[in-house]
Amino acid sequence: MQFTKMHGAGNDYVYIDARAKDKDWPALSIAMSDRHRGIGSDGLILAQESDRADLRMSMYNADGSEGKMCGNGIRCLVAFAMKNGIVPADSSTVTVETLSGDLTVTPTWEDGRVTRAVVGMGEPGFAVDQVPVVAPGHDTLVDYPLSVGGGIFGISCVSMGNPHAVAFIDTPVDEVPLPDLGPKIEHNPMFPEQVNFEIVNILDRSHVKVRVWERGSGLTMACGTGACAVVAVGRQNGLLDDDVTVSLPGGELQIHWPGTGEVTMKGPVEEVFEGEWSAQDTTSH
Repeated sequence: MQFTKMHGAGNDYVYIDARAKDKDWPALSIAMSDRHRGIGSDGLILAQESDRADLRMSMYNADGSEGKMCGNGIRCLVAFAMKNGIVPADSSTVTVETLSGDLTVTPTWEDGRVTRAVVGMGEPGFAVDQVPVVAPGHDTLVDYPLSVGGGIFGISCVSMGNPHAVAFIDTPVDEVPLPDLGPKIEHNPMFPEQVNFEIVNILDRSHVKVRVWERGSGLTMACGTGACAVVAVGRQNGLLDDDVTVSLPGGELQIHWPGTGEVTMKGPVEEVFEGEWSAQDTTSH
């Protein structure tokens, strides 16, 4: 089976043209994502046919769980689809069906390849039932004191088509033991669908530094929906401006949100390599 490995700001996935293919995709994602015995990635993203958009995206995390959306992944998916003739290469925009709704991607071409893209990421949802988060007596969750690992984080929750808990902190994000704390927050009973956890240092009103614990994948180099969640929460709480550069371990994303309507994200697209997966496994139905 042919595959392409790509990344957006270090958030890396394996991409497959899955049209007319029937596999055990969760098992395949686990096998391919293994960084010692497989290709190595944060998960698997499939290009599939859609009856209402130009393209359908299905994504599986490194642990085999299915995700609803990936902001870095959707940019790379469109570049993959254009290169492989799944959608016309001369398309000015591409609509992508996801479990979080239909999103529009606008690619930027340089030297015959897609190098960046802008994604309309949808409107953030702050209501507890939208996230979802179990918080009796609360309509929204803002700076809520969550005790974990002997410390307390003030978390604010938002949905960007998937659940996020965002904590603005004074401690440098690089000094926080996120690999220890992330799983505890991800699987906290107050998050019935688990949660992505972002810790944030505000450098100024237009620049933040972020680390992310991504549900189903763990510590990741970047998270597009997470970057959008950070800016949405920061803008909603009067901490950030409309246009913000989000610095993540793998690179930078530019996020725009004026306080209402859709969040837009701009970020890079990089192809790493192509190959053929021939490992003996049980992924065929």
